[in-house]
Amino acid sequence: MKNVLSWILVLFLVVSLLHNCLSNTVQKEINRKKAFLDHLRTLYSSGDVSQWPKPILDPESRPTFSEIGHLPEISFPENNPYSAEKELLGRTLFFDPRLSRSNQIACASCHDPELGWCDNRTFSFGHDRQLGSRNAMSILNVAYARSLFWDGRAKTLEEQSQMPIQDEKEMGEHIDIAAGKISRIKGYEVLFEKAFGDKTVSKDRISKALAAFERTVKSTPSKFDLFIDGKSDIYTNDELMGLHLFRTKAQCMNCHNSGYFSNHQFENIGTSLMGEKGEDLGRYLATKNPEDAGKFRVPGLREVSRTGPWFHNGSMKTLAEVIRFYSRGNPEHFQKRSTVHDGIILQSEKSGMVRMLELSDEEIYQLEAFLKTLSSEPENSRVPELPK
Repeated sequence: MKNVLSWILVLFLVVSLLHNCLSNTVQKEINRKKAFLDHLRTLYSSGDVSQWPKPILDPESRPTFSEIGHLPEISFPENNPYSAEKELLGRTLFFDPRLSRSNQIACASCHDPELGWCDNRTFSFGHDRQLGSRNAMSILNVAYARSLFWDGRAKTLEEQSQMPIQDEKEMGEHIDIAAGKISRIKGYEVLFEKAFGDKTVSKDRISKALAAFERTVKSTPSKFDLFIDGKSDIYTNDELMGLHLFRTKAQCMNCHNSGYFSNHQFENIGTSLMGEKGEDLGRYLATKNPEDAGKFRVPGLREVSRTGPWFHNGSMKTLAEVIRFYSRGNPEHFQKRSTVHDGIILQSEKSGMVRMLELSDEEIYQLEAFLKTLSSEPENSRVPELPK
């Protein structure tokens, strides 16, 4: 009996010792993680970008790289300077469906301020309920874009603003006819006079007014902006780790950098469906350069949690789905695809930056948490009374 009790006592002591060792190991790991997070929090919220950990970048992304941060002040072109009167005219035109052939579709139909200045649809409905072929991009922060549309076919907002009006699938109206309709609306006379000095209505003035207004559609400071400015306690640990992963292991910074969170380039991520139903040749349709087949503009990520679904074809319905797509390196896409377009053989090769990352479920959650901090509180956008 004594031997049994002795063995029980020895066993108890061994278990207690193992438990204490394990507890100490766990506590040390907890302390190590806390120290690491505290260190990251101090660096990233210091207000000094030079103190941040170095980002992990591919060599091909370095020439266009600039660090993430605040949005700069909006600049207006010399040939279309800002004025409050021009902004008001542009805002009014933006919400006026009389620019369309049916008098029922306005710019705001697809770029609704209550829906992140897009429409949260896979594809938008246009003239005669025709379905578009690409997802409507948000106009939030469009002043910072260096080219417009998914394929970059417009270089300026002045040029871009006429295209949806004339597109048969969108507003379906000739710009000269649209300008004529606006010129016959008495209530617009005073708006054009205040904006441009006289009552003359022209397609050029309509374009400039729309562009002037759209440049003012800018994000307010987000949680991210407040955090990097020194409000260190505003971020959760998951949001903080998401920021760090964004700049390091997840390698999002290769394409999504600068205060706009875009490198302003065109990349092939293997979503053109070349040779399949739903094929979209992307940038090639604008440049006719075979090297551009399957490339699309890299969108900015500010307000990204408000502007889904994502990708040029609206194929991604959640942010977690987008992150998993990149984590897996888009394995559904063969390295090369080909098609024949207008008698020309085109090939599409996925960028080498889209590759297996093997992010864990926790890391995907943390990245999503960070991306949500890039969105600001929606502002009440005043819908103007339309002139009669």
